[in-house]
Amino acid sequence: MRVAFYTLGCKLNQCESEALASAFGSQGFFIVPASQEADLYIVNTCTVTSKSEQKARRMIRKFAKENPESRVIVTGCYAQMDPEAFESINERVRVVSGDEKAKLLDLPLYLNPGSCGGIDQGLQDLKSRKAGTEHGDDGQERFRFDAEEFSTHSRAFLKIQDGCDNRCTYCRVTLARGDAVSLSADEAVRRARALEERGYSEIILTGINLSLYRHGDTNLSGLLELLLAGTEEVRFRLSSIEPDYITPQTAAIMADPRICPHFHLPIQSGDDRILKRMARRYGADQVRKAIGILREIKDDPFIAADIIVGFPGEDQHAFENTASLLEETDIAALHVFPYSPRPGTAAAEFANPIPERIAGERTALLRKWSADQSSAYYRRWADREESILIEEAPLGEKPGRGISGNYLQLTVPEHADIQLQRGRRYSMRIQIRNREAYGLSLVE
Repeated sequence: MRVAFYTLGCKLNQCESEALASAFGSQGFFIVPASQEADLYIVNTCTVTSKSEQKARRMIRKFAKENPESRVIVTGCYAQMDPEAFESINERVRVVSGDEKAKLLDLPLYLNPGSCGGIDQGLQDLKSRKAGTEHGDDGQERFRFDAEEFSTHSRAFLKIQDGCDNRCTYCRVTLARGDAVSLSADEAVRRARALEERGYSEIILTGINLSLYRHGDTNLSGLLELLLAGTEEVRFRLSSIEPDYITPQTAAIMADPRICPHFHLPIQSGDDRILKRMARRYGADQVRKAIGILREIKDDPFIAADIIVGFPGEDQHAFENTASLLEETDIAALHVFPYSPRPGTAAAEFANPIPERIAGERTALLRKWSADQSSAYYRRWADREESILIEEAPLGEKPGRGISGNYLQLTVPEHADIQLQRGRRYSMRIQIRNREAYGLSLVE
């Protein structure tokens, strides 16, 4: 049986989809790209924006229409919040809510890998099983996503946290994922060591809000200490971290060379009034201090940020405050989202909505600024020697792809003196040209 996965949203969703693919692959199923014909499609959805939901519905329709004998399973945050949205798409679409997603790890045991028959019955039998019976009711069911192999990524994911205790007024993910829960520190170290032993040279730590990691007396910084002590050479990358978590004390461990100099901060706004309306737990000054600390512990780190524009009440002055903060702190890249009212959130009822045209104009301005910032950051790293992880090995005249610790996306040509291997790290010297990065020569 051929199984394909289509994932929207955050790195945590990517991590969970990889674990599901590993579960199917280990039981003899053929994992194929979502662009190919499959007997079963599993769509892992996101509910952050209305556009991500629209894309999910569009892709589900496409899979069902183009593959008339297939089944499509929809799961994830959107499926958790609005399962009825999929009922009318196609009679062959099945919904597994986000809080039951971990059950899908066992679905291969209910199916015959040599036959596409029995999917409906297998899914029915699986869903009738009571959740958490093998793993207790303390939230640890959500940490069963422990992939042995990563079919679509050369780097490994390690899920250490899920859910969020914050109640930001714009965020629907908290409603979908529930309260914060953390993987035990001992288990996190065991999984990281196992990934390193399987040959992975980079591990991305994922969660909904890594800053809320806590197991017993161990916070995120304490976990990083344990992970570094429990492994040898693998490098660790944080998927994101909240500005209010970054203090001289909590950030000290991040100075370690095996913690990637790449930090993604969900800043959202640079205006104190808007941050307060969003129920964020910091102000603009705290963002400045956090970025300053990161620059003190790392040599010119790649710092990216999420920004929401057009939030209700964001007048021109508030937008200019955001733009000024970004300029002042020299952010290297932005993920800019025009505000999208999410059902069930407090902000959906706020007064003073911003016209879509104005939000679109502000989004375009910041995206253009981000592109210029990224180009400038790349140029600063020209002719420097860096450890490059090969994500796709070059083959003949077809170049490969690599990524540096500070998140430079590199085109990697073939080398006459060594055959570059996917997933391995190599010391390379970087050249920047035509706004692209090329890892040109191996450094002995």
